[in-house]
Amino acid sequence: MDMEDKQVKFKYVFEKNYNPVYCNGAYGGVNVQGEIVANFYLERLPVPNHVIHEITEEGTLSGVVSSDPEDLNKCMVRYITNGIILNEDSARAIYEWLGEQIQEIETRKATK
Repeated sequence: MDMEDKQVKFKYVFEKNYNPVYCNGAYGGVNVQGEIVANFYLERLPVPNHVIHEITEEGTLSGVVSSDPEDLNKCMVRYITNGIILNEDSARAIYEWLGEQIQEIETRKATK
């Protein structure tokens, strides 16, 4: 058996609408089948549905009188863009791969 018989080539195929998105958090856990469910989100400040400003005597905008929702300043939005479901073996492989990527970042920082 020569060396080529002991190799495998992976071809990467991308969906036509493939578009990586930024993620700064995940929410999920283990489902009843024992798989890991992770929903990825972008956490950001909310954008109001509308705001009402007063108009000054000079015709310029003054402060905000009200907004919808009213508790706008007490809220955060977690916009969930996608999620994954992993079995234990796949989760461990990705865990190891992420650890390697973090090590690479730390190595690069140390050499600066």
